[in-house]
Amino acid sequence: MTRCLLSISLCGAIFLWGIGPVLAEESKFDRKLEVAGEVYLELMGAPDRKVPQRLLENAICIAVIPNVYKGAFGWGGRHGNGVTSCRNADGVWSPPSFTEISGGSFGLQIGGEAVDLVLFFMNERGVLSLLGSKFTLGGDASVAAGPVGRTAEAGTDIKLKAEIYSYARSRGLFAGLSLEGSRLAPDNKANRKYYQQTVDAESILFDHRVPRRPASASRFTALLP
Repeated sequence: MTRCLLSISLCGAIFLWGIGPVLAEESKFDRKLEVAGEVYLELMGAPDRKVPQRLLENAICIAVIPNVYKGAFGWGGRHGNGVTSCRNADGVWSPPSFTEISGGSFGLQIGGEAVDLVLFFMNERGVLSLLGSKFTLGGDASVAAGPVGRTAEAGTDIKLKAEIYSYARSRGLFAGLSLEGSRLAPDNKANRKYYQQTVDAESILFDHRVPRRPASASRFTALLP
């Protein structure tokens, strides 16, 4: 009897040891989506940084990238990971696809900061940046600082000509923040771990097809306009 109980305990320990890392990975990505949702809600709720309704209505995709770290001493670099969702013709938002941003810049600059980014993609050309690993903002797609405030909201002649509009919240000290030269790329490794199966960004964002849809994915997309 004792030997049987020992065998059961050993099997249980082995089972828990095997699923432990999987549960830890799930929790990590759940937390990333939770933070991304908080950043998005804070941008939407900031009275002095109001995003024009027309921009929200016309955006094809939205990317939220919390904690983009940037530092420089003459030469600067940045890197961050976030999530993106795209809506179809019926206005339904896709499951989130994990996205990373990286890049460097030259110029007279010194300092460091962590910035939360929210990007609005306005047309198909801008959306292509979410699929390739060598898509450069400002080069392959035009990027502009998003219009804000009461003037932007009340204006009737907002042309929204840029392919991507960016909003940033800074928690540090840095001069000359710009997304020019940054590269966006799908984080295929994160997608594979989160969905527990190999799935490409195009299938997630445009086909809305994923092997499984965790609750944290639905909670994030429910926050989008």
